[in-house]
Amino acid sequence: MDDAALAAPLTRPGAEAGLVIRGLVKEYVPGQPVLRGIDLAIAPDGITAVIGPSGTGKSTLLRCINRLVEPTRGEILLDGTDLARLRGRSLRLARRRIGMVFQEYNLVERLTVMENVLSGRLGYVPLWRAWLRRYPDADIARAFDLLDAVGLPEHATRRADALSGGQRQRVGIARALMQQPALLLADEPTSSLDPKTAVEVMELLARLTAAAGVPVILNIHNVDLARRFARRIVGISGGAVVFDGPPEALEPGHLRQIYGGEDWL
Repeated sequence: MDDAALAAPLTRPGAEAGLVIRGLVKEYVPGQPVLRGIDLAIAPDGITAVIGPSGTGKSTLLRCINRLVEPTRGEILLDGTDLARLRGRSLRLARRRIGMVFQEYNLVERLTVMENVLSGRLGYVPLWRAWLRRYPDADIARAFDLLDAVGLPEHATRRADALSGGQRQRVGIARALMQQPALLLADEPTSSLDPKTAVEVMELLARLTAAAGVPVILNIHNVDLARRFARRIVGISGGAVVFDGPPEALEPGHLRQIYGGEDWL
């Protein structure tokens, strides 16, 4: 099976998967916003890299999109549906369409690699099937194809805690794609990896999501990787967008504005 078939999103024929954020504000403490009126429109494909100093709201932005964090106000429109207003079953159904790749992998360590990948289908199968680990044959076949695509076919029956960091992140990517998402969020997916493995993971993420036309929003500290793999870079400082443009437009002056100071340049 080719990359496009592996990662194809479950959308209506001809429908565009896109994300529009309007006036997004998040306050953990009243009167002290972490996000200050974020406005973004994310294209239906390609990687958008979000850069900025620690504590500026990058991770909060991603967690507001998938509702792991409750927005204080604003709109988060995925295919026209405001995720910020959803509750209960409607929210659970919407979350099925948003894949997530985590900084610390978030695998179930005692489960096998195959079981971790199949957990990407938890929102689609009855609870009893998931409890008994009796997934449909089509899901199992797809999971094997995804493990092959991320270069881990021989590790299907190994426990997740036996893998290296790079291997765990590959499992995380396969699990996210197992959801057949309309949008994929990646929160610092390379920060725990050595430079060579980080490039390999980014190449894999870019290749599989590009083949499917699945848009990616990527939080990343490594500006060089952002320039190399992203179609668009969004710089956030103090909870507000201070740069939004293509990688080639990102200049030292912008980086000083985003991160402050200049000695580190």
